Amino acid sequence: MNWDDTSEETAAERLVGSVADGEDQAVEAALRPKDLDEFIGQEKVREQLDLVLRAARARGATADHVLLSGAPGLGKTTLSMIIAAEMNAPIRITSGPAIQHAGDLAAILSSLQEGEVLFLDEIHRMSRPAEEMLYMAMEDFRVDVIVGKGPGATAIPLELPPFTLVGATTRAGLLPPPLRDRFGFTAHMEFYEPAELERVIHRSANLLDVEIDADGAAEIAGRSRGTPRIANRLLRRVRDYAQVKADGVITRDIAGAALAVYEVDARGLDRLDRAVLEALLKLFGGGPVGLSTLAVAVGEERETVEEVAEPFLVREGLLARTPRGRVGTPAAWGHLGLTPPRSAATGNGQGDLFGA
Repeated sequence: MNWDDTSEETAAERLVGSVADGEDQAVEAALRPKDLDEFIGQEKVREQLDLVLRAARARGATADHVLLSGAPGLGKTTLSMIIAAEMNAPIRITSGPAIQHAGDLAAILSSLQEGEVLFLDEIHRMSRPAEEMLYMAMEDFRVDVIVGKGPGATAIPLELPPFTLVGATTRAGLLPPPLRDRFGFTAHMEFYEPAELERVIHRSANLLDVEIDADGAAEIAGRSRGTPRIANRLLRRVRDYAQVKADGVITRDIAGAALAVYEVDARGLDRLDRAVLEALLKLFGGGPVGLSTLAVAVGEERETVEEVAEPFLVREGLLARTPRGRVGTPAAWGHLGLTPPRSAATGNGQGDLFGA
């Protein structure tokens, strides 16, 4: 069983999950900005990328290879499409898990047109033989196709037209240095500030023909975990609630009531997040407690807790990972409205095991 796949499926099922399912992908296609001027947020990345693309157009050359890293839902795929649009070039989209053999990659590379943009999502999950072939393709625009096996095998060089590879990864640390070094431009996508998400929500509401006021947008933005994909998903669910339960206009009260129905609280935590915190605080006194024990307590696989719930809880300062196990922070006690024991209140996370 592939635990990565299991975690992705669980994340896609959550309203606040950052993995896109089929419905999200269809809606995102309609909401995507078409150029850098329309793209909201990531100011430094946009400015740097704009210089790279303008310089390439001025030279009449293909743009340098681009590596985009960051959490899911921050706009890596959107930026790859914008790169192709800005360069007036076609785009080919594939992913690392889909390329399991060097021959898979050779077939894609050999069919590229001159100047085409190849978007390779989750590039860190590509197979090692394909990865090694990609080195030469990126640097020399050439691949060696092996014909035959054993001592009689022959390497036939195949020239490739100049192209731009846009690689996207959620785990830049898993990329080997030789591959990372072949990208001419690398950028890390940061989580969005609430004010940026409000702009995203207003733009999406306009495209979806939804009426929303400033307070309603702020309420949704505050629960969106700094991620545009989640903001757009929450907007659609609040829209449904407003159409059925109200007059179709999204206000702060309507947004709060709608997201309460979907169990997304004021900080963006959902049922799974709160279950992890409640088990940690109520059953184990704030920890430390081992990951496997915590997972059993909430009725989930340990990989689901570690990969799906914990990253956001850690980022929000509600949970800490220590050598002895998971520990609830004073902020976690406060968020759930619980009174911490004396040891948790001091923040030492050691637990009052012996009543000392």
